[in-house]
Amino acid sequence: MQKLWGGRFTKSTDSFTDHFHSSIGFDSRMYHEDITGSMAHAAMLGKQGIIPQEDADLIVKTLGEILEDIEAGKVTFDEKAEDIHMNMETILISRIGDVGKKLHTGRSRNDQVALDTRMYTKKEITEIKALVKNLLVELNTLAEAHTETILPGYTHLQRAQPVTLAHHLLAYVEMFKRDYDRLCDAYKRTDVLPLGSGALATTTYPLDRYFVAEQLGFAAISANSMDGVSDRDFCVELVSDLSMLMMHLSRFCEEIILWSSHEFRFIELDDAYATGSSIMPQKKNPDMAELIRGKTGRVYGHLMGLLTTLKGLPLAYNKDMQEDKEALFDAIDTVKMCLPVFTNMIATMTVKKDNMLQAAKGGFTNATDAADWLVKQGVPFRDAHSIIGHLVLYCIEHNTNLDDLSLEEYQAISPVFNESVYDAISVKQCVEARNVIGGPSKAMTTKAIADNKAYLEKL
Repeated sequence: MQKLWGGRFTKSTDSFTDHFHSSIGFDSRMYHEDITGSMAHAAMLGKQGIIPQEDADLIVKTLGEILEDIEAGKVTFDEKAEDIHMNMETILISRIGDVGKKLHTGRSRNDQVALDTRMYTKKEITEIKALVKNLLVELNTLAEAHTETILPGYTHLQRAQPVTLAHHLLAYVEMFKRDYDRLCDAYKRTDVLPLGSGALATTTYPLDRYFVAEQLGFAAISANSMDGVSDRDFCVELVSDLSMLMMHLSRFCEEIILWSSHEFRFIELDDAYATGSSIMPQKKNPDMAELIRGKTGRVYGHLMGLLTTLKGLPLAYNKDMQEDKEALFDAIDTVKMCLPVFTNMIATMTVKKDNMLQAAKGGFTNATDAADWLVKQGVPFRDAHSIIGHLVLYCIEHNTNLDDLSLEEYQAISPVFNESVYDAISVKQCVEARNVIGGPSKAMTTKAIADNKAYLEKL
């Protein structure tokens, strides 16, 4: 077939070159954006008198019909037409002849692809935000059910201090709230119309870019035409935000994997979100959590790929930029696949409260509270730290816990101890005494849950 840009050439491109050069295999997913963007452009051309109004109307009408045919499965894209933009124009010309050739007036594929990519990215950000909101609602609801479920908090993967499951879950709520806010910020910088930039230096036609922006729902138009066609910061920003989101999912998945092990036994995953072994009949593997953890590296790779592709490009458009699509699309697809699986996985898991509580009672998670008790009796903190350190060593040597020591054993280390120390070091009191904003007490977690509900209602 004759290329729409082929007037300057005397021979056809090599068949392998056609395949190598073509992007229709992956950018065809932007057909809706390409058509609606072209409809707005055509309407503007007619309004401005750049082409006859009746031609503009025919183009808009025919593009609408092509859209319907694509969604009905009646259109086959041609690799030789290279990309979604040339495919749409070729189909349009095949239906209305020379009138269709007027559509590309005052436009380049450079600003056209930038437009399509921004429109597509805006739509996907909106969908991902909805999935993140669903996750936030589920986490906050789960936290509300576990404000009194005590488990050990860890540092260095060693038992540190007792907290509640609600407090633990609310830490992830904060992470995913930041992810949501970052997506909102990314949307703002994506919501800029590049159409009208032309190939790199706008056009001599009297375009009305604000009209097109209004038709397509853009909040702003690009201020510099060279930047308009070459800017892919919004792609990098979104994939960066998605990498951060996947990192948070992966951290949580790591804990789900640990918690579901026989060594922890804090939770049990629903059968719908676990798999078995082909040889070991007893196995119940947290494969969904492992896959999400693994797919995180995939999204990271796309971020590095995008940054590397763009790092040496001079202004303005370069064909290298075609490589942004697959990275962007796959990062989006991966996140959209992982979020609902993760949300449903945690919504259906069984929490083993007794095992969590027993774990919190072991490992001297109340040692800090014992030291704090001494401080409240007038002992300097560093001395209190040393006294409790000696008590912990005594417990290890005698295979016991702080809770089980007699008062005589306490007083053998320090005469300051009295009976009230036992109340102070109960794991429930250890949690409830931490009644500081951001802390694990029931009062503080209940307030945080209420604040999160108010936050979610505004989204």
